[in-house]
Amino acid sequence: MVSDEQLARQLDPTTTALLTVECQRGVVGTESALPELAAEARSSGALHQIARLVEGARDAGVQVLHAVAERRPDGRGANRNARLFRAAARLPVPQHIGTPAVRIAPPITVADEDIVVRRLHGLSPVAGTDVDPLLRNLGCRTVLVTGVSANVAVPNAVFDLVNLGYTAVVARDAVAGVPADYTAAMIRHTLALVATITTGDEVLACWQRLRADGGRPLTPPGTP
Repeated sequence: MVSDEQLARQLDPTTTALLTVECQRGVVGTESALPELAAEARSSGALHQIARLVEGARDAGVQVLHAVAERRPDGRGANRNARLFRAAARLPVPQHIGTPAVRIAPPITVADEDIVVRRLHGLSPVAGTDVDPLLRNLGCRTVLVTGVSANVAVPNAVFDLVNLGYTAVVARDAVAGVPADYTAAMIRHTLALVATITTGDEVLACWQRLRADGGRPLTPPGTP
């Protein structure tokens, strides 16, 4: 368990970003290509908690990034070297560029100051995308990871962030995967070894305390 003081140091709004992973309509929305995962994200409360964290991050001056996975209609540049990619190409709701499927799913909102990072290939929301240089330009050293799925993309993001030298924080109630008990096991036995594990409520309370203390600047990272 991390102390309130340690969490406050890690989640300093001036050096922290919140990353939502594949929280797009075609994945966690009501017309998802992956209905079991979408149902779990909603029934577990993870999607609602992510929406709360996104709003809380903006209030605290924390930069929000949304990582979206998409494909060209012709499939150019997409991976074909794993069973997962071949299955994704056959899904009934294709994650094509510019379609509703790749828009962020309600109740999560996207504000003008948010950054949406899109990728056409691979498993990771971080490696091979613009996330790392954007974080560095913004002066961020900690990344709060939320989203789906605990099976692949979320752990991939956490490992890549740690390998790049960032501190990873995971809100365990803002992450979903299938089956539900796998998510808990993944967090406890794997992610807890490399990331700080907390809850959405603890994160929001931390940011509220920092605002009340007035001890840290709350301007968004990268603001002149």
